[in-house]
Amino acid sequence: MTGGDGDASAAPAGPPSPLDWKFSQVFGERTAGEEVQEVDIISAIEFDKSGDHLATGDRGGRVVLFERTDTKEHGGSRKDVEKTDYPSSRHPEFRYKTEFQSHEPEFDYLKSLEIEEKINKIKWCHTTNGALFLLSTNDKTIKFWKVQEKKVKKIADVNMDPLKAVGNGSLASSSISSINNLSHIANGECTNKSYTSLTKDFSSSGAIQSLRLPVVVTSNETSLVARCRRVYAHAHDYHINSISNNSDGETFISADDLRINLWNLEISNQSFNIVDVKPANMEDLTEVITSAEFHPTHCNTLAYSSSKGSIRLIDLRQSALCDRHSTLFEEQESPGSRSFFTEIIASISDIKFARDGRYILSRDYMTLKLWDINMNSGPVSTFQVHEHLRPRLCDLYENDSIFDKFECCLSGDGQRVATGSYSNLFRVFGSSPNSTEATTLEASKNPMRRQVQPPARSLSSSITRVVRRGVESPGNDTNGNSFDFTTKLLHLAWHPSENSIACAAANSLYMYYA
Repeated sequence: MTGGDGDASAAPAGPPSPLDWKFSQVFGERTAGEEVQEVDIISAIEFDKSGDHLATGDRGGRVVLFERTDTKEHGGSRKDVEKTDYPSSRHPEFRYKTEFQSHEPEFDYLKSLEIEEKINKIKWCHTTNGALFLLSTNDKTIKFWKVQEKKVKKIADVNMDPLKAVGNGSLASSSISSINNLSHIANGECTNKSYTSLTKDFSSSGAIQSLRLPVVVTSNETSLVARCRRVYAHAHDYHINSISNNSDGETFISADDLRINLWNLEISNQSFNIVDVKPANMEDLTEVITSAEFHPTHCNTLAYSSSKGSIRLIDLRQSALCDRHSTLFEEQESPGSRSFFTEIIASISDIKFARDGRYILSRDYMTLKLWDINMNSGPVSTFQVHEHLRPRLCDLYENDSIFDKFECCLSGDGQRVATGSYSNLFRVFGSSPNSTEATTLEASKNPMRRQVQPPARSLSSSITRVVRRGVESPGNDTNGNSFDFTTKLLHLAWHPSENSIACAAANSLYMYYA
């Protein structure tokens, strides 16, 4: 629309400038040469809706909670804190809150299979009366946890006056004389109340011993207690890959390779199968479910992705068993581009709704794709994550790295997306129209180290030159020799309202802000 000055002033602004990312914190940092235990490797990360709490799960079945401290220091509500003029350099700070053992290793005797304790996903639920609620799942069992502060009970005193006791349990003369003057009534009871605090247990020598009974009082100190409220089990024949809360606050879904079940948080012994892609003959199986997510505001809408690179949007109002999707999102294959690896790298490992529910972000092996739910002809944006690895797909297939499942996330304002890569790198892209932001960061105390390395290490330079929309800059080094496929950044989460990212590198949790 063109016209006068009024129209010109209403013209949309250009894309936001790239963010300057800085290191914030690290928890569980490894020392040089330190060996990482398998059970300590982080396998899930999730911020709660407010961003004041962060949860991580590991392969040892533990859930660790962190809480934000920089807002608590100044007191008041979140809105009051946001209105306060603090220095621009201030960044979110978290501290360790508590941890608990969520899952233990199990054994399925019917199928002779070991069930790992590894936490696959964590999802926060609504906070009630100061208590934190969250769901955690391993391959087979989902658990609903309540974490709450409780006052500590302590032994404050004893009900026996120590001045009346001397020696090894014998009594002072004043106590003995008072005992001699006691008046007794039937059944051996005594009318003197002070005598009731004395034991009637006599030693072999006949001396009366004092009994010091503890007095338990509730102190002002508190401790965090995690209690399992519900266990949702025996509903999945295959490994659970996703759980997602509904915006109604009452239900959630769990998804495995072939089915999606709908649960009520208060009912653990019953679930409803709402998606079933299992064919009558398993030989006809062509794709599996890889991820599922509820719409952030529409409680009747959810999306799930498949190993064929497609995303299906379904409406729970259409039928009890949603075997037909309402919208299918998939990108048409370029003619002549098919190879042995085409279907493998097309498999979607993770999907996320934008906060407003308008867009869906998906991650396959090589790219991030942003989809508009109102346009299913193709993605509105495609971001190349590590295109320089394409010539090495054969090597990646041989060492099974091609099956790694990278997660993705969006900023709260929807203007940026992020995902992980190898060598503990992660990428941040601008998702606004015409944005050229494509930043490579390393999970270390110097996240920009890869950006400022000398030209001799051409691979790291080529990484930073990978651009949006599937175009690779000329001069990229495609040998990938310095890439470490054993160090991969699979899990990361974006703060719901600020430019802050938490990511996991093996057993270490790194946090960055911009």
